[in-house]
Amino acid sequence: MGTSAEISSEPVRLDIVDGVAVVTLDRPDKLNVFSGGMGSSLGAAYARCDADDSVRAVVLTGAGRAFCAGADLTPEADSFGAPKAPKAFSASPVDPPAWRIRKPVIAAVNGHAIGIGLTLAMECDIRYIAAEAKLAIPQVRRGMVPDARSHWTLPRATSRAVAADILLTGRTFLGTEALALGIASRVLPADQVLDAALETARDIALNVNPLSAALTKRLLWRDDAGPDAVERAETAYHRLLMGGPDAREGALAWMERRPPQWTSRVGEDWHRVQDLEEQEHQT
Repeated sequence: MGTSAEISSEPVRLDIVDGVAVVTLDRPDKLNVFSGGMGSSLGAAYARCDADDSVRAVVLTGAGRAFCAGADLTPEADSFGAPKAPKAFSASPVDPPAWRIRKPVIAAVNGHAIGIGLTLAMECDIRYIAAEAKLAIPQVRRGMVPDARSHWTLPRATSRAVAADILLTGRTFLGTEALALGIASRVLPADQVLDAALETARDIALNVNPLSAALTKRLLWRDDAGPDAVERAETAYHRLLMGGPDAREGALAWMERRPPQWTSRVGEDWHRVQDLEEQEHQT
């Protein structure tokens, strides 16, 4: 059973089938160039995926031959014009970002990802990138600075040296180089990228415990990532899950060679995580 919804008048499409949500930037005639309205629509799609317990994994992709060719640079779009409400402006126009969604988010970068196209992909957990895709974060060549928290996401995914190479030069490189740089999880021919991402998402939806995935993602993206803080959080999350029905079901399903039947739901059970973290904060 699947559902499909257009998030707003902006072309961002959301389709949910068998636990997998596919979010598509849908301006193929313009290579899915990004507008402010698209940012709001993408944030709304992410929020819906986060709140819907039937969604176990999310795939972000672009319609046609590009993922997202960057900001709309036409004069009428005025993407880099002075904001009408400076205090309301954010260089991170998608709220919530992909890394805040409590489900794994896979970027299926099926074609060119330029500027915010690549910086949005860097907010995802996993990136499958087309070998032929042109990639760049060229804002320094446009009189601007990189956006969407890329000064944080890029060094975390790669290294400060790689981030400096990409962000300070604004150079263009191909998907074939993305794997060596540490940006891509996998590099594939363009016509295989979405299928590979969907295969991984379906595997997650079928076999991965949703609450375990949410907690693991929280650990991967937390800011105070020192070893002692991580150890305390890992221990607390173990105590939260140990002895529960899904801990028993995971082992039993593996022994019986069958798909697990999980009972935990991220939305329903998240109050337990919040209570636990509040206790950790007070100690």
